[in-house]
Amino acid sequence: MEQSGSTMGEEPTWAELLVSFLLIGAIPVVVGGAVFLSLVGLTLWTRAMLRRRKRGNAA
Repeated sequence: MEQSGSTMGEEPTWAELLVSFLLIGAIPVVVGGAVFLSLVGLTLWTRAMLRRRKRGNAA
């Protein structure tokens, strides 16, 4: 029996592989960066609230 065609698609080029790896690698960087910035923002916000509260009680 002769196989008429390839059962798999064409292999990706180096450029396509590089782009796909970069996109896959960018996802954790973007998500991790968003989590990090959120934690920093929340920390600064809570410290500012505590400072305001302490300053209000001292005066």
